[in-house]
Amino acid sequence: MDATIARRQDDWGAGRLSPEAEARFIDGVEYCGRFFVGMAEAQRALYRLTAILEAEGAPYAIIGAFALNEYGHQRVTGDVDLVMREEDLRDFKERHLGKGYAEHVPGTGRLLDTEFGVHVNVLSTGRFPGDDKPKPISFPDPRTMAVRGERFALLPMPRYIELKLASGMVAPTEEKTSWTCKSSSGAPPWRGRSWRSWIHGSGRSSSSSGSSRRRSILFES
Repeated sequence: MDATIARRQDDWGAGRLSPEAEARFIDGVEYCGRFFVGMAEAQRALYRLTAILEAEGAPYAIIGAFALNEYGHQRVTGDVDLVMREEDLRDFKERHLGKGYAEHVPGTGRLLDTEFGVHVNVLSTGRFPGDDKPKPISFPDPRTMAVRGERFALLPMPRYIELKLASGMVAPTEEKTSWTCKSSSGAPPWRGRSWRSWIHGSGRSSSSSGSSRRRSILFES
């Protein structure tokens, strides 16, 4: 190798990645590749779980990153999120814990698909998005709210957006998603005066003043 080129190869950058950090990067890139050809572990866990729920007649609705595909936004994810009624979650646990599923957090809807090593997060009907504190919108009952296809059940887009916006008001990490929902789908579907007053009042109390102002503008009706 030319000596000048050899010097140039070593003569830039602020430091070196550790082997562990580079391995994580490569693993992530390879996971993305599997994801976009439908072979990632999270996708296989989703297909397996929904096949079980459909076969057992258990109402559910997919939410989270996977649901965005139906709304035209492809996003890589490493877990499965869905809404179920508490009684249906309880029945699922009775049938399947120890048979391909385990509780990641005992006594909750945070499960683990032990075949694929994928986290499954079940949000219960009636609970509240974001910080789980009472607010005018809660996770719906999929028995009456889900829209069903041949293999999957989802929430109607307006209801999904409401959940994401409500979560974004109290969870700073959700702010980018809230902006994405607004910009891609137009004005959110308001659910009455109590919902609007919560948005402009207590719903933004945990935010900084600058962030609150940006969100207030976002939610102008």
